Amino acid sequence: MNTKLHAVTDRNGRLLDFFMTAGQISDYTGAAALLDGLPPAEWMLADRGYDADWFMDALGEKGIKPCIPGRKSPGKPTKYDKRKYKRRNRIEIMFGRLKDWRRVATRYDRCSTVFFSAIRLAATVMFWL
Repeated sequence: MNTKLHAVTDRNGRLLDFFMTAGQISDYTGAAALLDGLPPAEWMLADRGYDADWFMDALGEKGIKPCIPGRKSPGKPTKYDKRKYKRRNRIEIMFGRLKDWRRVATRYDRCSTVFFSAIRLAATVMFWL
């Protein structure tokens, strides 16, 4: 059993919103689920899995500039700000801090709702208390 955690953080790397999908599901599903709850922002940093025209257009409608590198498939390369993209390490640090909680890192819980609750508890304690 594997899962993917799609997360929205602020500029300091604090978790604001997240959505869990099955491991074999595309990243576009998580992007669509989190799109409506995005806070007002100037930039959106995301990895290659979120590079879709509809997602870029939706961010543009919200007034958010995407900083998402294109996929490595041959074709037209996507332009993005490489200097801003280097700040995406804060998101990776956030995931690393979540995994400091043994229950989250080892995923003892078989039920996805219990695992999701454990992530919520860990995020609340680590980033907001």
